[in-house]
Amino acid sequence: MAIVEDLLRDGLPGVGVPPDETLVAAFASYLRLLAEWNENINLTGIRELADMVPLHILDSLTARPFLTGQRIVDVGCGAGLPGIPLALTEPARHFTLVDGTLKKIRFVQQAIADLGLANAEALHVRIEDHKPVPLYDTVICRALSSLPDFVRRAGGVVAPGGQLLAMKGKLPADEIKALPKGWRASAVTPVKIPGVDAERHIVQIVRGQLARK
Repeated sequence: MAIVEDLLRDGLPGVGVPPDETLVAAFASYLRLLAEWNENINLTGIRELADMVPLHILDSLTARPFLTGQRIVDVGCGAGLPGIPLALTEPARHFTLVDGTLKKIRFVQQAIADLGLANAEALHVRIEDHKPVPLYDTVICRALSSLPDFVRRAGGVVAPGGQLLAMKGKLPADEIKALPKGWRASAVTPVKIPGVDAERHIVQIVRGQLARK
């Protein structure tokens, strides 16, 4: 794990996170658990721990500056990404991680317990069927679906004044144009993952019509 910890120490400052040793150790423990479970349950196609640092941890943390409010939900969280890395770096916020696949939620629940994450919970539920009280300030997804589908499926759990936050690869111009009526992209921001030469964009979606010229 020393190599993984070194990669974390080197990479975290590039996404605006100080490489605190407690945090480095927590990320390393999470990746070790993920690799162990991945041998029996297909949680991620990335097999090498060293590759998981930029493609899972650092990628997840690129969304951190765009979070708003105190209640965050990670939709289709899979193996806990981006929810677990964000919860580790944002202890004052509460994170709910939801997925419709039970084996994935069982892993996420185990990871939350092992890490002692008091500000996170994992629920086995489809976002369309989730009835949170109160609603969420930020609803985030990572490579889950198209933007119009994300809005249709998750728009109902966004609090008034809240936002949908989509982590995308290449600029999804066509998807932005196809957003359902009553929703608009308030900002589209390119982000860089240290050590990864690939396009990434954060799309912030809010209620409201596009302004007329």
